[in-house]
Amino acid sequence: MSITSARTWALERNDRRLVFASDPNGAMFAETGAFSVSVHRHPVWKVVLSPGGLVETRLPGKRPVTSAGVIVPPLLVHTAGASSSYTALFLDPWKLPPDVGLIHLDRATVRRLLAALDQNAEPGPDADLAAAAVELTALTGPAQPLDPRVAHAIGESTRDTPPAAIGSIAADVGLSATRLRALVRTSVGVPLVQLRTWARLRTAVAALPGTTVAAAAASAGFADQAHLARTARSLLGRTPASMGQPPTCRVP
Repeated sequence: MSITSARTWALERNDRRLVFASDPNGAMFAETGAFSVSVHRHPVWKVVLSPGGLVETRLPGKRPVTSAGVIVPPLLVHTAGASSSYTALFLDPWKLPPDVGLIHLDRATVRRLLAALDQNAEPGPDADLAAAAVELTALTGPAQPLDPRVAHAIGESTRDTPPAAIGSIAADVGLSATRLRALVRTSVGVPLVQLRTWARLRTAVAALPGTTVAAAAASAGFADQAHLARTARSLLGRTPASMGQPPTCRVP
């Protein structure tokens, strides 16, 4: 995304620790305990790593598959769960080659990715997301560079401040709004409107500790708390309250 500032938090909830980190390279959510998510479809790459347990992935109508880790491509409908502590990475759809598909990872690869993240010990907010992106590129191969018009459209549509209107962005690059939407979809495989929604969701999650879900929703441009909750369930398979509403928290 075009989020230009880093935002991290770590918190304790009962018997587990939750960690969130984001910067222009991607986002990370880690949890020291088992968790599963319902059917969902995210518009970005998701990489789930469980150093001491197993990650179970199930596609509709298919048997579940377990492995030490998994790379899930954008827009794939699935459920997932980890049997113990896990780290989930989220990378923009243009960061990896579009033909990679679903990849199950062995234990050695999971350890290598966690080492790149600097997350081999207890999960913490000082994650090296740039190094993890480099390691994933070495694993999957490099992606094609973005068309400058697409890069501009995504940057303007997903920035921290209120995004520009699509018509205005299209005019900036000499295209109609319809043509710009089609170009983005063809280039990155995900509709521009979904990238905008994902950027708002990421902003809301970053704001969750220390505030209410309603306030986080408002700060990210959602209509209300219910709108944020529906979006989180659709794109993440879990509610915002399950991610960042602890009795105590620390925001570095």
